[in-house]
Amino acid sequence: MADPHFVPATPQTTRIGVFDASFTPVASIAAGERVTLECVSGLGDAVPGPESGLTVPEALRAIGAANTAGAVGHIITGPVEVRGAEPGDALRVEIEKIELGADWGFCGFRPLAGTLPEDFPFRRMLHIPVDREAKIGRLPMGGGINLPLAPFFGVMGVAPPAEWGRISTKEPRAHGGNLDNKELVEGTTLWLPVHVQGARFSAGDGHGVQGDGEVCINALETCLTGTFRLDVEKGGGARDPILRFPRAETPTHFITMGMNEDLDLAMKQALREMIAFIASRTNLSPADAYQFCSLAVDFRVTQTVNGEKGVHGMLRKGLLF
Repeated sequence: MADPHFVPATPQTTRIGVFDASFTPVASIAAGERVTLECVSGLGDAVPGPESGLTVPEALRAIGAANTAGAVGHIITGPVEVRGAEPGDALRVEIEKIELGADWGFCGFRPLAGTLPEDFPFRRMLHIPVDREAKIGRLPMGGGINLPLAPFFGVMGVAPPAEWGRISTKEPRAHGGNLDNKELVEGTTLWLPVHVQGARFSAGDGHGVQGDGEVCINALETCLTGTFRLDVEKGGGARDPILRFPRAETPTHFITMGMNEDLDLAMKQALREMIAFIASRTNLSPADAYQFCSLAVDFRVTQTVNGEKGVHGMLRKGLLF
């Protein structure tokens, strides 16, 4: 069992491309404690060569070397058991600190993937230098573009229901996972429905910056280290019904989420979740909340490239509560 307060990224503490309720926790903490997860990103041609002058973290090299089976997908660190979490509870994930872990990131696309595979039926990979102190990505296009960074974890999730078996990290689902929601930066709180004893939280898929939609497949994929305070809210919290899907709160907004292969159905899910959220916290009826959403809630396309597409609704704080 690793140190419950810091989990380094190693071949033993990471998984590549999969979630499974049967995975043994790599750390165990009490509800309300903090844990720091070192997370790395990059396999195959996503890792820059020595000619680039960029530094590949030793943790990433070790994980790549140990991947003799050639697994592909996100490298996620965990799972971390949160003692006292039970199915039907909500795991409260306070994202306290996010640190850049490499001086580069990557962004690529490939045939048969992305939002416009018919327009770009070839492979392209960019390695993008990162100025960690200035928090800037230096894009090697258009003569050079300096892009301010806003780091967040693309993947944050608990163990899925045991009945699901082993599932890919690609698709976001009720357990969280590959949410790719750029609003989930440092200072944000994420709620995830608990499906198994101990919740079993994992994170990875570090993003330096991303536009809503993440249209070509990737954000600026990079290595991040995150500090999370993990707590348990029984039954989803005193004011809310049992939590069914991930929900978040930023310093300025409340966020609901929808995920479905059909973008229209993802939109409906995010809207229904927002209506239920508003009705549970105010004296507004569902019909009132429906009209209020049309007047004052912004619904944005989270991502269109993960099989299960995403929509998130954003309710500005102070309008209702």
